[in-house]
Amino acid sequence: MMTDLFSDSATLEPVAMPGAEVYCLRHLGLDRPADSIRDELIRDTPWRQESVTVWGRRYPQPRLVAWYGDPGCVYAYSSIRLEPLPWTERLLALRARVERAAGHSFNSVLLNYYRDNNDSIGLHSDDEPELGPRPVIASLSLGEERTLIFKCKTDKRQQPIRLTLGSGSLLVMKGDTQANWKHGIEKETRPCGPRVNLTFRRIRAI
Repeated sequence: MMTDLFSDSATLEPVAMPGAEVYCLRHLGLDRPADSIRDELIRDTPWRQESVTVWGRRYPQPRLVAWYGDPGCVYAYSSIRLEPLPWTERLLALRARVERAAGHSFNSVLLNYYRDNNDSIGLHSDDEPELGPRPVIASLSLGEERTLIFKCKTDKRQQPIRLTLGSGSLLVMKGDTQANWKHGIEKETRPCGPRVNLTFRRIRAI
């Protein structure tokens, strides 16, 4: 089911998903055009292509990543351990705007760079211990429009939800969303341009 769940409201609007708290905003107010900020981040970020282990074999992730945060905000997932880079002025400015819209504070951000239609991220839940049992994750999209797929883990009868993420849009996941749903972005059959996605998080001591 493809759904345009974003309204033109200046505040976050809820998405109807059982067992989840998901909110969306079509356009987050930014100090420059979203695509211009995307190009700046692509140019200035020290991107890395990490590898993940699947059934004992290592595979390169089909996207580039970078991890920024407060000192000590180490993030580990899928046999990857990320030490935080120090915040840049640009990322601090984006964090302030995201925190205002989301009503939550964050101490770290994972940047994902989808270079073209061949880049993707598989279905997953952000449920690592350092995020806590009910994490709040705010996802800012810059650049090419891509489709985020939600798939319910607890009710197989529930149809997947496909949500179009435009440039400058903000999506907030909280509550039991990670416990009950997976999400991901598939490869596209059509050619498409680059997209940078910033997922702001709060790392907790464990």
